[in-house]
Amino acid sequence: MSTSASSWTANGSAGPASRRRRFRRMLTTPTGMQTMGGLRRRRALVFALNLATYAGLLYWLAAILGHGGWSLLDGVLFAAFAISTPWTILGFWNAVIGFALLHFHRNPMKSVAPFAVSPKVLAKGALQVRTAVVMTVRNEDPARAISRLKAVKRSLDQTSDGQTFGYFVLSDTDDPIVAREEERLIAEWQAMYDTDGAAQITYRRRTDNAGFKAGNVRDFLENMSDGYDLMLPLDADSLMTGDAVVRLARIMQAYPRLGILQSLVVGSPTSSAFARIFQFGMRHGMRTYTMGHAWWTGECGPFWGPNAMVRIAPFRDHCHLPVLKGKPPLGGHVLSHDQVEATLMRRAGYEVRVLPEELGSYEDNPPSVLEFMRRDVRWCQGNMQYLKLLDMPGLHGMSRFQLAWAVLMFLGIPAWTLMIALLPFAALEAQASAGAFPVALAAGLYVTFFAMYLSPKLAGFLDVLMTRGGVARYGGSLRFLASALIEVVFSFLQGAVTTIRTTIFMIGLMFGTTVKWGGQARDAQRLSWRAAMAELWPQTLFGIAVFGALLAISPTLLLWSLPLTAGYLLAVPLAVVTADPALGRWLQVQGLCAIPEDIAPPAEVAPFMERPVLAGAHA
Repeated sequence: MSTSASSWTANGSAGPASRRRRFRRMLTTPTGMQTMGGLRRRRALVFALNLATYAGLLYWLAAILGHGGWSLLDGVLFAAFAISTPWTILGFWNAVIGFALLHFHRNPMKSVAPFAVSPKVLAKGALQVRTAVVMTVRNEDPARAISRLKAVKRSLDQTSDGQTFGYFVLSDTDDPIVAREEERLIAEWQAMYDTDGAAQITYRRRTDNAGFKAGNVRDFLENMSDGYDLMLPLDADSLMTGDAVVRLARIMQAYPRLGILQSLVVGSPTSSAFARIFQFGMRHGMRTYTMGHAWWTGECGPFWGPNAMVRIAPFRDHCHLPVLKGKPPLGGHVLSHDQVEATLMRRAGYEVRVLPEELGSYEDNPPSVLEFMRRDVRWCQGNMQYLKLLDMPGLHGMSRFQLAWAVLMFLGIPAWTLMIALLPFAALEAQASAGAFPVALAAGLYVTFFAMYLSPKLAGFLDVLMTRGGVARYGGSLRFLASALIEVVFSFLQGAVTTIRTTIFMIGLMFGTTVKWGGQARDAQRLSWRAAMAELWPQTLFGIAVFGALLAISPTLLLWSLPLTAGYLLAVPLAVVTADPALGRWLQVQGLCAIPEDIAPPAEVAPFMERPVLAGAHA
């Protein structure tokens, strides 16, 4: 009797061998890389740490607010803090775990991403899988977008596996001038190659954008993906090195039950002051945070959309996005589709993984405060739609948590804004209380909370300082420390500006406010004071009200609150100054807020950046 036949009984039911295999699969993740029991223990530990920290902070706050008895104001402040705090707590523990793994674990990658160090991957045999590199565009600058896709192809052609990749530009452009330019540039690109090379490059433009970008990709999967095993979705600002793409494809080839895989996506070098400062903070903070997050989320990881390797067959067959009941903004097509697709991929029996390494995967960050806010409210509306998806049948518990957590990220913002708005009233109540206000207790909670809030940044700073050659990658110790100080101050100011905008937008969601999805501004442009005031007057007005009230009631509390309140008052100057190309050029020349690619740009990145002479470079 054959081996296959021996695993089945005469009546067609599974025999002992089949049952044993199925049982083993239940004990491990779909790829067999990790045990489910081990991941559950990690998740239980993280849950316990977060719950204990959460309970401790709430108890601490209750001791402060309950001093002298509870009032309605105390109850509202307590509830707002309870809603806004969980995200900070999880960020703290992700950073702590990630930092500990990077600096105190013998082999952190084996613990977090065992597929990255698997002998099957390290053997580096020839790629057998075919990958479609897919760039989606909608009214973007065609020259900018296509030049980046060309750079990806050039880099892949320099590897030994370049022939296994095909290239697709999927357009939803409805501006006829932009569409004609897309067609012209693609035709010129195709003409650079012989017949075979030109056949690798395909352009398709839809006459409508049903389903937005996700609908564009769905159309490709159903009508154009034959002959390809994997898909690499790219945005118009995406850039990847050939080595990074091949490594992801090689891992996917080694593990057929790996459905989605992506590495860290980092900011591209830029002359925009806003983007430079923002992505400097993100760059080092992401490494520790993502390492810690991936340690316990495991096979139910996040999906950030572009620059990820996706297995086509299960994505096409199992990741159909639902059309939500009701009208927009919360009904209709799913806007923030990436995480929904990740949950559906995991439900289908495939893993979704993050490789917490900087491999050579880049994107542009918004060049100004205003563009950052526009992106944030798009994400806000998309994430709030997840409320209608939490009861989807068959989801893994970890996947359901990812959706709920994405919702909580934005629910916490108006709660935080409410706490700031109530600060003057809290000061008045404290002054009117018969007993002495517990100042030391309140100051301790304040300092502790902000240390936790800053922990991903602080862990990232320490990671760079403790890594051999780390500060050299950022231009040296003095430049790195000065940049870190700039970024911390900036993060407080920028955070205040964006929280007000998101709070206003979330209130508008209840009355039908929605966003329009289209092309994004990606280049630094000067912003006038008038234009900034037209957009940021709510932040300014809120700042004047809170600042003035605290100044009149308690100047001491005002000083303590400056990290929280200064950003509202300075919203307009912050937007104008950080949008000024002159400041961006000055930061470049001084080598401030530089990322490693500013110091030593890879060949794929160098053509897209300006290289000023750093101050002191000849010293």
